[in-house]
Amino acid sequence: MPVTSAIYNAHTDKVNSILADIEQQFTLDENDLISITRHFHQLFNLGLGEYNQPMAMIPTFVTGVPDGTETGTFLSLDLGGTNLRVCHVQFHGNQTFTLKQKKYQVSEALKTGEATVLFDYLADSVDAFLTSTEAEAEAEVPQQGALRQNPFDEDPPAVPLGLTFSFPVEQTAIDEGYLLTWTKGFAAKNAVGKDIVKLLQDAFGRKHLHVKCVALVNDTVGAALSRAYTSGGCVLGAIFGTGTNGAYLEQVANITKLGNNAPATAGGVMMVNTEWGAFDNARVVLPSTPFDNKVDRESINPRFQAYEKFISGMYLGEITRNILLALVDAAPKPILFGGKATAHLNKHYGLDTEMLSLVESAWGGDADAASDADDVKLRNFSAPLEEGALAPVTLQRLKRTQEVVQKHLGYEPGEVSLRDAALVRWIGALVVRRAARLSACAVATVAIQMGFVTGVGKEVRPAEAAAAPGKSYSIGIDGSLYQHYPGFEERMREALRVLLSEEVEKKVEMGLAKDGSGVGGEPFVL
Repeated sequence: MPVTSAIYNAHTDKVNSILADIEQQFTLDENDLISITRHFHQLFNLGLGEYNQPMAMIPTFVTGVPDGTETGTFLSLDLGGTNLRVCHVQFHGNQTFTLKQKKYQVSEALKTGEATVLFDYLADSVDAFLTSTEAEAEAEVPQQGALRQNPFDEDPPAVPLGLTFSFPVEQTAIDEGYLLTWTKGFAAKNAVGKDIVKLLQDAFGRKHLHVKCVALVNDTVGAALSRAYTSGGCVLGAIFGTGTNGAYLEQVANITKLGNNAPATAGGVMMVNTEWGAFDNARVVLPSTPFDNKVDRESINPRFQAYEKFISGMYLGEITRNILLALVDAAPKPILFGGKATAHLNKHYGLDTEMLSLVESAWGGDADAASDADDVKLRNFSAPLEEGALAPVTLQRLKRTQEVVQKHLGYEPGEVSLRDAALVRWIGALVVRRAARLSACAVATVAIQMGFVTGVGKEVRPAEAAAAPGKSYSIGIDGSLYQHYPGFEERMREALRVLLSEEVEKKVEMGLAKDGSGVGGEPFVL
């Protein structure tokens, strides 16, 4: 019978079948990948032509990318998750930069309270950053000597600041944008529908800070611009971390919803913030499992950000936790941990994606055939798992994994068997592998939309990119999932070979967007 969040009939001779069913639910074959990518492309074009679509395809009014020769010194403010960052960035003009930053914690009360309180905190953080680095800042940014307004003095030029704001915003100018919805656990009141730059500027005014927000960008735009600055070119910025999103260079002529408001640009292109985390909210093609449905139902925004809930770091640990609990609670006999659940395992979001990375690192990575063969053997409940029968390398992997599971899930020594460790690692890898393959669908869609290829799957044909003729498909990626989970990029590339062909996949250049959220908001004020 299909596995649900409650597993019945878990007799010894049925366990292998139950695990196989879980594997089938989280496996995406070639047809799945192609169907998802085609639907992605349809929603891209729908969002480019109409406002108020779930796939918002937001014009950013960013009409080019840096090439690494830009110079200047600026401030940036980055809000997009648990932490707020204030950065002081100096561009050296040789594809290098110097970044000084401080992080400030954003509490749950700030995330869900009044918007004015949240933005006052942003202003206070900028003030604290500038005050703590005052001597150095005055030497590098001359305007900062007049940071606080004095009613008896003439107003000096305000300190320019770029805001990286990693939430869906309908942008109407480089320094104006209206919040469409909160994501990633934020729900501050009286912010939706408001101009984010004005909310911040008003907070600066209340604090008497002589700072002017001159550029508003999404973190995906920041990732693209940061990568472009350090590598000399980039056409797609993507985030695969706590959340997920992408922004790419689109032909202005294709953004038909702009109508007569379409700006004339030198290259005829503009960065578009896709807001692809909302792809397929209606679950037309995304292959939901009961575990996904439970996570969605218990989230702060049920039935929204569907794609993000399948692939982002905020949710992968929770999906895994629900699978593990189902195996712990299986009846009439538990499949995992002898039926014992710890406080960590019982707690909502008590298992984070960082643990999955640590488990995979302890195992030694999942990109080799030997580990995949071990997977099959180690979860075979028809045969006993004895240390003496295991290869030394397999035993070492299991013991390292066992230690991580014990430590991070709160089990005592002896409460996690080698089989338990193998199952935790296998389940986490299943969930993240699906996330990586789904991530590749978005990357492939941009390649199709930009004209790097025509068709998808077996019908794909290489083509010259309309937005970047003769250039490779260069992607700047930010986010802890891409950066820290072993084998994540290779799993993406496996799917890209299916969707774009091996020939095209080899031309896809993926690189970490160094400090994209802090650096990428700045080239606009150069």
